[in-house]
Amino acid sequence: MAEASIRFPIIVGPTAGGKSALSIDVARRLHALTGRSAEVVTADSIQVYRGLDIGSAKPTRVEMAGIPHHLVDILDPTERFSVHAWLSMAEAVIDQVKGRNSIPVVVGGSHLYIKALLDGLFEGPAPDPKAREQLNARDLADLRDELERVDPAAAGRINAMDRRRTVRALEVHHATGRPISELQRQWDQDRPRRADAVLIGIEWPVPEINRRINARVRTMFERGLVEEARALWLGGLLGIQAREALGYKQLIDAFEGRGTLDEAHERIKIETRRFAKNQRTWLRRLKPTPGSVWIDAGVTPPEEWTLLVVRACLGGDVGG
Repeated sequence: MAEASIRFPIIVGPTAGGKSALSIDVARRLHALTGRSAEVVTADSIQVYRGLDIGSAKPTRVEMAGIPHHLVDILDPTERFSVHAWLSMAEAVIDQVKGRNSIPVVVGGSHLYIKALLDGLFEGPAPDPKAREQLNARDLADLRDELERVDPAAAGRINAMDRRRTVRALEVHHATGRPISELQRQWDQDRPRRADAVLIGIEWPVPEINRRINARVRTMFERGLVEEARALWLGGLLGIQAREALGYKQLIDAFEGRGTLDEAHERIKIETRRFAKNQRTWLRRLKPTPGSVWIDAGVTPPEEWTLLVVRACLGGDVGG
C-alpha cells in the first residue's frame, strides 16, 4: 500500500474506555496488513512519570506485546511537565517513527495534548510568575469558587482537582479581563487539521463507563495501588504535579491523616467518574474534526473496533 494513503491514528476516549488495548491491537493489525511496524505514542500527563504505574493504568510489558511505546516513563515524579513539553516531544517522536518507515499510533486520555497535536497550541498571555505564586498560595476550593464565578465554562471543563489548569485559567482572566474559555473559542474555530492523521474517538454511555471506572479502581487496589503510592510518598518522590495525580492524591490524604483508606477508595471512584465527565466535554470539542471516526462503544462490539480504525487509516476495505 502506498505510503501516502496511510494516515496514522490518534485514539481518544474516556479513562477505562479501552484505548490502550485498542492501540496495541491496531499496531499489530497495521503491521500485518502493511508490512510496516507500528509504534505507540502515548498522550498521557501521568504515564510520563516513572513509578506511577498502577494508578496511571500503564500497560504492562506483557500487555505491550513487544510494541514500542514512547513518552512513557520519561520523567522522575519530582519533575514538572507541560503540554508544551509533550507536544515538542510528540512531534519529534512521530517524525522519528515515520523516518523508520513505521506507523505512529497516538493514544491517550489527556485531551488537551490531543487538541494541541491536531491544532497547535492555544496562545494565551505569557505566564506571570508573581501572579501564579499569589494564586498558588490560595486554597484550591477558593480558586474553584472564583473560577465558577468568572468562567463557568472553563470550570466545567477543568477537573476540580487540577490546580495547575485552574490557576492558569484565573491567571489569564486576571491578565486580560476575559475568560480563557472565550479566548479558546478562537482556537476551536480555526482548524488547520493535519492531513497525515485520522482522529478515532471512543464514546461510552455514561452508566457503562462509570461501571468500568469502578471496576478499574477496584482492580488497581487489588494490584497494589496503595503500596505503590505509599512507597512513593514515604520516599519523598512525588513532586507538586505528581502528587496531585488522580488516585495518588486521595491516598496521600489518607496517609497524612485526612481520611481512611476506605474513604480514599470511594473518593478515587468519585473523582475518576468526574474526570471522565470532563473528558466528555473535551470529546465534544474534538468531535467536529473533519474525517474523524467515532465508535459507539455501547453498540459496536470491541472485537470490531480494530477493523474500523484500520480501515480509516488505510482508506478502504481491508477485509474481516
